Amino acid sequence: MGIYTEAFKEPRRQKKYVEVVADFSPESEVRPLCIVWDTGVRYQIDRVLDARQAHSLKTGGTGIRYTIRVSGHDTYLWYEGPRWFVEARMAYMLE
Repeated sequence: MGIYTEAFKEPRRQKKYVEVVADFSPESEVRPLCIVWDTGVRYQIDRVLDARQAHSLKTGGTGIRYTIRVSGHDTYLWYEGPRWFVEARMAYMLE
């Protein structure tokens, strides 16, 4: 592939476990509120758009997939009890 094709290629993803601040209701419902990156940066979840049992096709694994909105961007957050993960972009170099 040429350099221009590589530049626009979808970045590969890796499973990245993250800390999540969540609200657990008495009815056993879970609502994630905030993602804490390993650097300590906190990302407030603006809204939970959907939650369903699903597989992560990009990184592997299964669990409850939350479709969330963070700073106006929709993304997925996975609860693979007892841990949470995201499909983080992997850095790659152009040759």
